[in-house]
Amino acid sequence: MTGAQPAIRLTGLTKSFGSINAVDGVDLDIVEGEFFSMLGPSGSGKTTVLRLIAGFEQPTSGSIALRGQDVTDRAPFDRDVNTVFQDYALFPHMSVLDNVAYGLRVRGVAKRARHEQARAALDTVRLGGFADRKPSQLSGGQRQRVALARATVVQPKVLLLDEPLGALDLKLREQMQVELKELQRSLGITFIFVTHDQQEALTLSDRIAVFNEGRIEQLGTPAEIYERPASPFVAAFVGTSNIFDDNISQALLGRSGTNSVRPEKISIITENLPLVADRAATGVLAEVIYVGSSTQLIVDLDAGTRVVVLEQNDAHRVTTNGRGARVTVGWNDSDIVALTAPALTSRP
Repeated sequence: MTGAQPAIRLTGLTKSFGSINAVDGVDLDIVEGEFFSMLGPSGSGKTTVLRLIAGFEQPTSGSIALRGQDVTDRAPFDRDVNTVFQDYALFPHMSVLDNVAYGLRVRGVAKRARHEQARAALDTVRLGGFADRKPSQLSGGQRQRVALARATVVQPKVLLLDEPLGALDLKLREQMQVELKELQRSLGITFIFVTHDQQEALTLSDRIAVFNEGRIEQLGTPAEIYERPASPFVAAFVGTSNIFDDNISQALLGRSGTNSVRPEKISIITENLPLVADRAATGVLAEVIYVGSSTQLIVDLDAGTRVVVLEQNDAHRVTTNGRGARVTVGWNDSDIVALTAPALTSRP
């Protein structure tokens, strides 16, 4: 990917609403053909960046380039991008086929040609048999796929997705995550996906930008973001993490600064199954929470802090004690992550 012209390049991008900087100096390259997610809580700036790329907002300063061409001042219809929204915005009075073909109709494509292309797009999302239905006759997941077909039939260079799975229930959401990734791979289009759901971002993305207060806090692959968070914010927001301040770090970890250890990296040590660990600490089991495939153990350590331990519910699970039991927990030095953000580069 190094040296290739990016699909999207953001340079010094800012957007202010009065005294509030919703986007604060973002520099970012998004590579051609990648599934890129912008992840962050409400108000972090991720949706504003998406709207700036789409042309729905104008930046206060900075520039937006699409395949090397500056599109900062272009209208939304004059950018080779398309957007899928959370509410899908389908026309209720039109058939599914006409909804998908609408963008081609606006571009002046003849009726027969646009219907052929629309049917092919519906086949891509496995809705070929639903062309004559109205949106009200479809399930939420089917409407979402129609919206995807409508957005991709015009063959945009970049597809922007603004939390498109947010209205779906958990089971359908997980199913659509798989289908969305398969669709992106088959089309080869650059997808830019906005979400506040960290599990969704980890599942779908080639790379993730974690936003906080209008800036990119960390940029990397899902594994990099999860395994090596660059700051306390990323460690806390992406998954669950045990974060230790300087005093606790020196007492428990033998190092200074702010550090973290993921719950699944901490083990319960018992007499029957002693585990090899670089470090150990004792405490009281404060809570046991069954969450299906795993159990969360909350331990109040004698050192004066609380940690979360995650045990898989399999044949190797060792904890049978209940609340109030004395336990020993252990972890390896290699699983300790220093939460000092390095100098960030957003150019691949």
